Amino acid sequence: MMNFKKSLLCVTAGAVLSLSATAAETTLRVATWLPPTNPQNETVWPIWAKWVEEATEGRVEIIVENYTGHPKTIFDAVEDGVYDVGFSVNAYLPGRFTLTSVAEIPGEITDAETGSVALWRTYQHYFESAGEYNGLQLLALFVHGPGQLHTKFSVNSLNDLKGKKMRVGGGLINDIAERLEVTPVSAPAPKSYEMMQQGVVDGTFLPVQEQKFFRLSEISSDLTLFPRGLYTTAFSVVMNIDAFENLSKKDQDAIMRVSGEKLSRLAGAAWGKADENGILEAKSNGVNVVFLTEDDQRVKDLNKLTKGIDQLWIDSVKNRDVDAKAGLAAFRKYVNEINSEK
Repeated sequence: MMNFKKSLLCVTAGAVLSLSATAAETTLRVATWLPPTNPQNETVWPIWAKWVEEATEGRVEIIVENYTGHPKTIFDAVEDGVYDVGFSVNAYLPGRFTLTSVAEIPGEITDAETGSVALWRTYQHYFESAGEYNGLQLLALFVHGPGQLHTKFSVNSLNDLKGKKMRVGGGLINDIAERLEVTPVSAPAPKSYEMMQQGVVDGTFLPVQEQKFFRLSEISSDLTLFPRGLYTTAFSVVMNIDAFENLSKKDQDAIMRVSGEKLSRLAGAAWGKADENGILEAKSNGVNVVFLTEDDQRVKDLNKLTKGIDQLWIDSVKNRDVDAKAGLAAFRKYVNEINSEK
């Protein structure tokens, strides 16, 4: 496992996205909405592009293009054929991709790679029949590292959060924010810097990597790290169904061999690794980085506060015609199995 991580994370930002453009029969345009240095653009897309082009023997090439619209519209852009492939946050479309929120329940995962692989396996075995991705070809599911507190104030107790304006991105973090009694302000993650800088919010819930990639280390006074984070966020990598079906069966199979769990693991590992860089960036810019332990009162209070959110998720997917309890139990089992493999 460690060798896999090392090999996939050693691809440089200058990786070539096309192995043999002249030989390609099909070009897939990929929409991305994050900064060039984000692990999705710096690591995941270049490696996946190389995998696809090798697997299809150069018949399919990948071109990554910047997407300037709201990231929630990427799903529609892919579905409508404006782009062939894209990814976004599932919670940006409330009510559409509810089953994948099983990975967002606080305290369930220890790292992004584990959570991503467990989410893919759970979806494949328990949730696929619900048809949440009808009209799209699902290529991968992944989560970012545990979401933490990036603030312009010290968090000496959870009471310090009451009444503070905090950016939220949707999903179960909204329920946690409500229990913390913050004033939630909904906005996509890339808006965090601008909103904190202008005083629109006092902080944001995001993984640690954004101290670097969204430059939050420039405007945060404190970074408070809970052992298992407060939450995580589920992402989907999707492909236009017509673009997929227009490929030969040989190339469809080839793309799926390098997608699915393999791409989910790649994305999770890359995003998780980036959290280490976020901590270094925060420290180098003088941010007060606070590592909490399980016996810290703030952690104990959070555990009490988030009790029952798993049932909240189960209740939220009652209309999906799946065995949600069995799916949640399987997700937990996969997390334990994957952790034991490491």
